[in-house]
Amino acid sequence: MKEINSFQLVTVPEGLEASVKSRAVTVKGPRGSLTKCFKHLAVDIYMTDATTIKVEKWFGKKKQLAAVRTVCSHITNMFKGVTKGYLYKMRAVYAHFPINCAISEGGSLIEVRNFLGEKYIRKVRMHPGVVVENSKGQKDELIVSGNSVEAVSQSAALIQQSTTVKNKDIRKFLDGLYVSEKTTVVKDDE
Repeated sequence: MKEINSFQLVTVPEGLEASVKSRAVTVKGPRGSLTKCFKHLAVDIYMTDATTIKVEKWFGKKKQLAAVRTVCSHITNMFKGVTKGYLYKMRAVYAHFPINCAISEGGSLIEVRNFLGEKYIRKVRMHPGVVVENSKGQKDELIVSGNSVEAVSQSAALIQQSTTVKNKDIRKFLDGLYVSEKTTVVKDDE
């Protein structure tokens, strides 16, 4: 059954600027700006006033109405990204051969060496706007950070997938680089 109108409002937090132009949402904040295009979804996105974005769908079926909340979640993730940023911590796990991670090109390329004693060098390039670095305080730890949650998590996933164990029992061979913590760059005051 079609619902006549379904909508959701997103409030722009203080200190941020948001603009919508033909379903492309741009958010500017203290950490920079992010743009995301929603042209693949048949929903209306417009600003009702300076601090409110309205996402609505007319005459949508259940699956199409689900896109409304999805778009709102993406926009709130962008708000969080330009204020706090996203930071994923990854740990190197190995039983025998120490994994060596070398970072080059200003944190945009990571080279994984000596994985399971292999001579092959695994090169993983980060998504645009994502920086990877070796942790200062913790041994065998990587820190992947950026403003876009999609770019950061995708980059972390690419690093993790580069160290998959082939032709072995994966219950025994647990070596690899794994995401250990998901947090923000700017910590909340606790």
